Amino acid sequence: MNISKRNIKAPILGIRRHRLLSDGSGVRTLIGFYRCPLSCKYCLNPECHDIPDKAYFRSVQDLLADVKVDNLYFIASGGGITFGGGEPLLYADFIADFIKEASVWMNYSCETSLNVESTKLMKVINLINEFIVDIKDLSPNIYESYTGVS
Repeated sequence: MNISKRNIKAPILGIRRHRLLSDGSGVRTLIGFYRCPLSCKYCLNPECHDIPDKAYFRSVQDLLADVKVDNLYFIASGGGITFGGGEPLLYADFIADFIKEASVWMNYSCETSLNVESTKLMKVINLINEFIVDIKDLSPNIYESYTGVS
């Protein structure tokens, strides 16, 4: 199916441009998504849990137009797009469509807890250049106590 005809949209928490040293290599644009399967006690983005009525939904093409303006920064620095949130892998289909539509003009990172169905990870694993995995704790008891889920 032609990606541009799918017209799926995702709720975008925010777009933060010109980030350095925190979301992957080079100059990055962070795309934050709403929703997270965790309920961490000290969540850094508590606003991501509920999708508000006035949420900013973007199509693949709209989001691509938003971030494409920084292409020269990405090329010069080896940077690109970082998908974050919330939990970006909840939108694996959207992310896969975005990367395929964008072609190969940038580098992609994904900040994730990996607390999603493995099928979601498999949809993007060969498209993402770098994963930044937030491992809350290796102890199952501590992890569940901290995040509210197993």
